[in-house]
Amino acid sequence: MNIKQAKEDIKNAVSAYLTRDQFGNFVIPIEKQRPVFLMGAPGIGKTAIMEQIAQELQIGLVSYSMTHHTRQSALGLPFIVKKNYGGEEYSVSEYTMSEIIASVYDIIEDTGVSEGILFLDEINCVSETLAPSMLQFLQYKTFGRHSVPKGWIVVTAGNPPEYNNSVREFDIVTWDRLKRIDVEADYDVWKEYAYAKSTHPSITTYLDIKKDDFYKIETTVDGKSFVTARGWSDLSDMIKLYEQKELPVTEQLIVQYLQNKKIAKSFAVYYDLFKKYQSDYQVDKILEGKADKAIVDRARAAKFDERLSLLGLIVDGLIGKTRDVYAADGAISELMECLKIIKFDLTADEKPETSVERQITTKEKEIHISKKAGKLSDDRKYILNLTISYLSEQLEEITKKGGLSADGVFKSLKADFDKRKKALSKSAAAAGGNLSNAFKFCEEAFESGSQELLILVTELTVSNYAAHFIGKYGCEEYFKHNKDMLFFERKKDILAEIEGLEAEEQEDI
Repeated sequence: MNIKQAKEDIKNAVSAYLTRDQFGNFVIPIEKQRPVFLMGAPGIGKTAIMEQIAQELQIGLVSYSMTHHTRQSALGLPFIVKKNYGGEEYSVSEYTMSEIIASVYDIIEDTGVSEGILFLDEINCVSETLAPSMLQFLQYKTFGRHSVPKGWIVVTAGNPPEYNNSVREFDIVTWDRLKRIDVEADYDVWKEYAYAKSTHPSITTYLDIKKDDFYKIETTVDGKSFVTARGWSDLSDMIKLYEQKELPVTEQLIVQYLQNKKIAKSFAVYYDLFKKYQSDYQVDKILEGKADKAIVDRARAAKFDERLSLLGLIVDGLIGKTRDVYAADGAISELMECLKIIKFDLTADEKPETSVERQITTKEKEIHISKKAGKLSDDRKYILNLTISYLSEQLEEITKKGGLSADGVFKSLKADFDKRKKALSKSAAAAGGNLSNAFKFCEEAFESGSQELLILVTELTVSNYAAHFIGKYGCEEYFKHNKDMLFFERKKDILAEIEGLEAEEQEDI
């Protein structure tokens, strides 16, 4: 299965394992809760989906790689205690708490998060001395005498032996205690993740054209050559920083992330071409509805690969606009909740500024605790930081005015809120205009019902930011072409059915 399907399977399993009966006991007892074993090639996104699951279920996450653990570090160190049996004293070996289990308790103590996932990566690469203890752990969730805290679900992962020389083959007894999920690379699924992470559009448009280059591991005379999903993601981050600092993105840089010389060279050539398209087409003008006739004519005459790159630039621009609205929308909602609390607090006998400071501290604490617990998404973190910046600006303003009454402070805060809400409405209207202009340009440059328009609709649907924006603020052109696309897809299905019937009739003849 692909990584998206695996994510849903694991998410469902965790939800099921955390289900309790009317007496507060787990419906599936801990010893019967099979740990999930996620088997997949390196860099496919196994760790990334664990972070997403923790964020979506709002539970904790503790991650460990088992490759560096010895028996002592995993089980704990031995020490001698005195015990009395039948009136006689004996020296007995005990063990300190496992570093792994102790880290879960640390998260519970520090954050108050009582449920979560203990994710153990590369579990089939454990040392020879630790291997015998793994069977007990997988069934009873204990290392030595210490158990994984109740409410924490064990999920494990590993690579197939062909990718890792350190892999130890599990026996049937071990496999029979695991819930195994095999995962394969899938570009279309990864692309959804890529949009959410703002992956550089040169990468997504290149891979739209050359999907086979998304994930490849080969053995050559020079050794292993490979390209992974992780490599593309990390390269994207570096390209964005290089462009920001106006540094050249060279083939030498690219091959450091795409460790397959042929693919690295191919992408380097494409990246240069992509930058030329970026300069030539002036996407900002397209989104503003100011593209001149020469740009429309060039798009109309362009080959499909060039059109695909142009669409990638347009979609990237639209996602950026809708992402900004999404974040501001979230921050305004947070700010409104803060103002409700501040309004109530202002009746107390304290400095008016104190309540605003308290809300800033609350938001900072949420970031710290959620991040430590492993359940803070990038979007949530950005929205909270944006809210903190709003509150800080408000605090600075009322401090500057000085000597305001409680009523005066709230009026100042409310005026600032109304101003920000109006700015959000203006940004949303501008983003809506950008969407309409993008569709109008494509309608003018390409035929109605063309593949290019269908691609534009599909890409906007895949993006969480664009889909959220359209769902909330609407876009007449999107709904029109989406309807066309649904009709087009149904038409293809009908044609396929007709072809199938004709083939059967020919066979009968």
